[in-house]
Amino acid sequence: MNRIIPRIGAVIVTVAVFLFAICLIMNFPFGSYFVCMFLPIGYIMLAAGLHYESCENQRVAANIGMAFAVIYAVLIFLVYFAQTTSVRLGGLNDQAQAILDFQRGGLIFNYDLLGYGMMALSTFFMGLSVQADSKADRWMKVLMLIHGVFFFSCFIMPMTGVFIGMSDEETNVGGIVALVSWCIYFLPIGVLAYRHFGKKK
Repeated sequence: MNRIIPRIGAVIVTVAVFLFAICLIMNFPFGSYFVCMFLPIGYIMLAAGLHYESCENQRVAANIGMAFAVIYAVLIFLVYFAQTTSVRLGGLNDQAQAILDFQRGGLIFNYDLLGYGMMALSTFFMGLSVQADSKADRWMKVLMLIHGVFFFSCFIMPMTGVFIGMSDEETNVGGIVALVSWCIYFLPIGVLAYRHFGKKK
């Protein structure tokens, strides 16, 4: 069970990231919001598996990684549940819409970036705890560690105001390209994690 659950989590991560990329390319916002609520579920299952198998001298890194995974999940659920309920169903005044509508680039968009910044920190610390016993595991470890770099852009860029006016078509296209690129980067982590937890210990 300690390997089956994280392996299922790796499947959820892989499928969610793939479907997220498809929804982005098809310009289907509701689909991308809905799919993104499954990603933290799968990621926490995956991270818990890595935490369980971490050695004693890697336990602090694994604990930190799990803590950031939970913060990531809370932020992402709040962001996308709001998009699929309150924002989609309407009834909000203009001020509330400006704050809550993800596509307007307001507060809720900044919280989304903060959430993925927390995910980046989580992958970094979980990467430190990975038992890299094979070439595939070493690749997964490296990809998770490098993914930690995304924290800086996710945390700092909203403070610069660079996303103001993101509703412009040109900015929207640039955002889609960036997100699809992230999907291409993160997909191998899910696949490699699936292989990792499929090995006999």
